[in-house]
Amino acid sequence: MDPHKRSATIEIINDREKVLAQGRFTTDRDGYRPMLELGRQHKDRVWAVEGCNGIGRHIAQRLVADGETVVDVPAKLSARARVFDTGQGRKPT
Repeated sequence: MDPHKRSATIEIINDREKVLAQGRFTTDRDGYRPMLELGRQHKDRVWAVEGCNGIGRHIAQRLVADGETVVDVPAKLSARARVFDTGQGRKPT
């Protein structure tokens, strides 16, 4: 999950890193609920949230409060993954 102040972009991947679903959701109640429902369609799930101690904190706390397992992904690791995926470390626009 890549959280921002007003939206969160998620990808649901399997253990072989195949993208099963993706979406962009607002971080208000109306966006959070469908995001959570999409994630809960997958039994063995762990939410990997970029920046749990920063910009992703509000979403991470909501997920934990709803009984979800959340792990923090440092922004540097996310940037490194983007290098391998796109050839550069910048987020797509």
